[in-house]
Amino acid sequence: MIEIVEETGSTNADLLDRLRKGEELVDGHWLLARSQSKGRGRSGRPWLATGGNLYASTILRLREDDPPAHTLSLVIGLAVYEYVCGAMFDHDRDKVALKWPNDVLIDGAKTAGILLERHEDTVVAGVGINLHGAPEIAGRKTTYLSQWNSKYEASQEHALKYLAPCVKRELDHWRTEGTPHLIARWCAAAHSIGTKLVVHDGQGQVAAGKFAGLDQDGALILRLPDGQTRVIHAGDVMLED
Repeated sequence: MIEIVEETGSTNADLLDRLRKGEELVDGHWLLARSQSKGRGRSGRPWLATGGNLYASTILRLREDDPPAHTLSLVIGLAVYEYVCGAMFDHDRDKVALKWPNDVLIDGAKTAGILLERHEDTVVAGVGINLHGAPEIAGRKTTYLSQWNSKYEASQEHALKYLAPCVKRELDHWRTEGTPHLIARWCAAAHSIGTKLVVHDGQGQVAAGKFAGLDQDGALILRLPDGQTRVIHAGDVMLED
């Protein structure tokens, strides 16, 4: 089910509030906002709205036999990656890449972000995709789909109509094939091994190194200049110029 509102603060916040109030939202329920004024990214940073872009959140009901819930960020990332690839011209699809933990890039520039928040046995997954414009973010490159595909004219509803099945397929893969297969597929869609990264851990610490894949739990493996590796469980990751 896709529910559409003209304007709201945050689709994630709306669904979480409704869950806390006891509303029985079904698995796969989507809330799409034509305009969003208080969207949030990681660590509470604002997700700036640009007209005509996708702002939507969905309900993911956890089951007892599901893989670890934190790996859902990889699941949603793969679904958004699939959608973005499908919107590109064939010769540009190899420019699309995942960046840990929750971004989709085109030629190194951010075009989509993901925010997962949990209430009891339910995860609310928020997705923002730059369809027809991109906000300026200090220190980061941004881009949008119609900048790459001159024939891309999808409305928000049309984009979600095709994104929602991508999410459903990736959830089915996650549940039937497990975490190792998920991580292998995510790494295959990510920027290449050896990509230079800078990681801010949120505690004021900064580490520079090269992308060395993900560990068995889905954490980032950073190869340091001295050859040792560091496992990153949380933090902001940027491609080094």
